[in-house]
Amino acid sequence: MVIINNFDEYKAFEGKEIGKSDWHVINQEQINRFADATLDHQWIHTDPEKAANEGPFKKTIAHGYLTLSLIPHLWDQIAEVRNIKMLINYGIESLRFGQAVLVDSEVRLTAKLKSITNLRGIAKVVIEATLEVKDNPKPAYTADVVFLYHFND
Repeated sequence: MVIINNFDEYKAFEGKEIGKSDWHVINQEQINRFADATLDHQWIHTDPEKAANEGPFKKTIAHGYLTLSLIPHLWDQIAEVRNIKMLINYGIESLRFGQAVLVDSEVRLTAKLKSITNLRGIAKVVIEATLEVKDNPKPAYTADVVFLYHFND
């Protein structure tokens, strides 16, 4: 876990890997809860029997947006940014899904600081995020995640 107290400490990571999260298992229960929350009950996600018999992966797969929704949880395992008034999830740029995440796969986030800009007291941070799948060389996705930090004076 990296502790970042201010803009200058964040800036020191520019162009460097900040860290990796712990591994997280995406199980069928989590997939089903996500399907309920998003009203996306497509069988490839929620019907293990049909997925085994008719699906291309022979298992259910996690929703792509479920894997994206893990960013805050996994990011919190990598870095603790202190002395802020507010954090805003500003956007995701250059998102590319590289592969499906099969049920019971382990994933982790690797974060690299692509850039940090001072916008009149607000730090615009672009994190190059890669969701790795254990024992697979191809990531589930790569994306530039943009945060805005309002540091305390």
